Amino acid sequence: MAAVLACGEGAVLSHRSAAELWGMLEAHGPPVHVIARRSAGRKHRGLRAHRSPSLTLHETTSHRGIAVTTPARTLADLRHVESPGMVRKAIRQAEYLGLPLGEIQTDGTRSDLERAFLLLCRRYRLPAPEVNQRIGPYTVDFLWRDRRLVVETDGYATHRGRQAFEDDRARDSHLTALGYNVLRFTYHRLTCDAPAVAIAVRDLLG
Repeated sequence: MAAVLACGEGAVLSHRSAAELWGMLEAHGPPVHVIARRSAGRKHRGLRAHRSPSLTLHETTSHRGIAVTTPARTLADLRHVESPGMVRKAIRQAEYLGLPLGEIQTDGTRSDLERAFLLLCRRYRLPAPEVNQRIGPYTVDFLWRDRRLVVETDGYATHRGRQAFEDDRARDSHLTALGYNVLRFTYHRLTCDAPAVAIAVRDLLG
């Protein structure tokens, strides 16, 4: 709030700082990014003021009482200050949070591991799956509905431990009872044994 006020009337939180406010990215600390409609005057420590005459009122809003760029505009600006990987992470989180993204196209993935599998499907010309779809009480990573095939990508951080093991078995049992084949692939298999992964999926797709 203080950073926005320091830049004068019409200033809004933007870029990385706006992404953090919307919950797209984790808090990173200074500098605080602000788009100012006019010169911010003297420089303020820890503040990065951007000039953008093209910013329209439709691209600004208020969130938690702070003037900020809309989610779609935030992501557009983020491309100028963050790496492509960080932008993809922000887009995935924005989609997960249900934020309005306008015309920004997303692939539906929620992690780098899921994106790696989707790229594998394209590389080996597998039929495109539905991404993060609900089946009963569960959201499955990838689904070929007409072939009754589910693929889950298992990252170590979220699938380690006894409880995760038991939860995965319960999920697989439920999906199998509904008539689905379930394949699980780890990061190691996706990155080190991609041809075998593609063959396993293609065999079940017929």
